[in-house]
Amino acid sequence: MPPEVVSSLVTGAAGFLGSHLTDALLSANHEVIGIDNLSTGRITNLKTGLENQRFRFVRGDLMTLRRLPRVNYYFHLASPASPFAFQENPIGTLRVNAEGSHRVLEAARRSDGRVLIASTAEVYGDPDVHPQRETYWGRVNPIGFRSCYEEGKRYSEALATAYRRTYGLDVRIARIFNTYGPRMEPGDGRVVSNFIVQGLRAEPFTIAGRGQQTRSFCYVTDMIDAIVRLMAASPRVPTPMNLGNPTEVTIQELARIVALILGVPLKTRRIPAAQDDPRQRCPDVSNAKRYLGWTARVTLEDGVQETADFLRRRLAE
Repeated sequence: MPPEVVSSLVTGAAGFLGSHLTDALLSANHEVIGIDNLSTGRITNLKTGLENQRFRFVRGDLMTLRRLPRVNYYFHLASPASPFAFQENPIGTLRVNAEGSHRVLEAARRSDGRVLIASTAEVYGDPDVHPQRETYWGRVNPIGFRSCYEEGKRYSEALATAYRRTYGLDVRIARIFNTYGPRMEPGDGRVVSNFIVQGLRAEPFTIAGRGQQTRSFCYVTDMIDAIVRLMAASPRVPTPMNLGNPTEVTIQELARIVALILGVPLKTRRIPAAQDDPRQRCPDVSNAKRYLGWTARVTLEDGVQETADFLRRRLAE
């Protein structure tokens, strides 16, 4: 039987996903310890948590903290995730996904805890299989501009799998597809926040290439629900597991939707396509539906509206 009070550790707790996860765990009466060096996270994202007696925040670098606490659940989300952030700090990105994952897995092994590793759809690279299933091995450029993030996450998955096979550690790997929502940084280089900010500033929407590349966008509350369900599921659930919204849109269509919601004309500025930018990205979420009973519920239009409201307030501040 699980303990009455579940204790959880969230690395990257002040980040976009980490702060929403922290709020969800506190709402479920967990005792939560959040760790973040605030290199890409914001302490203001944790406003709700800092007002809760069951939350403790540790500002520090995951690789240099002396010892991680003993808890029931370890959620490892620490890593730069936006293209601007991981390309600005490629060595740190690789280290937190390699050494940082090792520290979390070791702490869980000592505590007989359960671990969720936040991986990414980037492990599939520029895929030649569509939609992407968990059995697909991917097509990644190991020395490209995105490789620090892609290969860092692939290593993290491999290390977690080795811990499961060697020690019987209860590990779950979440392959997270494009997620958006409030608490995104206005200048983080992700396409949803880019388009919203450009629209709010009456600037043209910057589109790489022809804009026919596709993405599948999952609203943050849906993603957090999936992550919590994956951690709470039976140890027999298959892992890694894709988590994301399977509704696929082109970048050009996303620009049209954002312009419509903001009530601005659709003006675009074309730039060359980025190196190794995936042409298609869409998850096969059959396993999430079957084993977690999970489906994404928030429409792109509703999610963009909520995100735009948040970013409008942020820009005003």
